[in-house]
Amino acid sequence: MFSAINYLHKRGFVHRDIKPENICLESNQQVKIIDFGTARKFTKGKKLRQVIGTPFYMAPEIFNDKKYNEKADIWSIGIVMYILLTGKAPYFGNEDEKIIA
Repeated sequence: MFSAINYLHKRGFVHRDIKPENICLESNQQVKIIDFGTARKFTKGKKLRQVIGTPFYMAPEIFNDKKYNEKADIWSIGIVMYILLTGKAPYFGNEDEKIIA
């Protein structure tokens, strides 16, 4: 998963909706990331502002309507990894608490 995100980031794209439903594992163990509807081209050193994605997997800066960069994808992967390793969510909340623009 980290290699797939690194591939995107090196090409100047941030996914902004990393979650288990958007990660596919092929029979040859190759990871593919899908659903680029929220992806955006970014410029190194510039921050994004749009609140978008699935709230449960959002980096705190996105959820709190602050500027963010491609590292927000790393937060989302961390949430996915935590769930895969522990079998439970790192925290609980209502996904409907915030309206996504």
